[in-house]
Amino acid sequence: MKVAILGGTKGMGRAVSRRLAERGDRICLLGRNEADLQKSVADLCVRSGHGAPATPAVHVYAHCDLEDPATFEPALEEARSRLEGLDAVIVTAARYATQEQLEADPALAHRLLVVNFANTIAFCEAAKRQLLRSGGGTLCVFSSVAGERGRKPVILYGATKAGLSRYLEGLDHKYRGRGLKVVTIKPGFVKTGMTEGLQPPPFAGEPDQVARIVVRAIDSGRPVAYAPRIWALVMLVIRWLPRFVMRRINF
Repeated sequence: MKVAILGGTKGMGRAVSRRLAERGDRICLLGRNEADLQKSVADLCVRSGHGAPATPAVHVYAHCDLEDPATFEPALEEARSRLEGLDAVIVTAARYATQEQLEADPALAHRLLVVNFANTIAFCEAAKRQLLRSGGGTLCVFSSVAGERGRKPVILYGATKAGLSRYLEGLDHKYRGRGLKVVTIKPGFVKTGMTEGLQPPPFAGEPDQVARIVVRAIDSGRPVAYAPRIWALVMLVIRWLPRFVMRRINF
């Protein structure tokens, strides 16, 4: 496949990009930090056996800033041009802060709300148009189990992910018949730089564990995948808990 990945230089996104590169897919990393992009592209080239200086570039990058919607269309156009086509777009990028940090800093809260909801959806709309141009493809986007239920520790972050999940569900309903497969990934707690310093709960996952699930979901076109899979059962229980129970627990 020819794949553009927004957020593929860190954490779960990096694990996904490495797994795709190792099996022979061509990758265009999208991001705003050129040094990180260059380093990650070099890593992918080595992992896929295309790291020799004389070898033509198999993995490339393009500038894209999730905080700047003006960069979305140009980045995707460049990815299509440099890969000579586009089969899939993967979105792993997002902002995170604890509920306490967000309540203490309204500016930070506003930034998170805009980036994780409005701007992520705007990027997905641009990706949708790009993929439909050539008859379809796969749009794989990371949401979160935090959006499954209103929960005290993740009120604002969870609200952005709840809205994103509903958008992706609607997109899949409307466009799958036209060849656009929308895959929503719902990770639970995963040990990455984003969660560094937080106490891992039971069932905490590792990036490579998540990457395996993501690649399988992309290949099968599965509309929703939980990672690690145990979170599907955990959130099934949480969704059915009465409100008076949710008010008493700190989950």
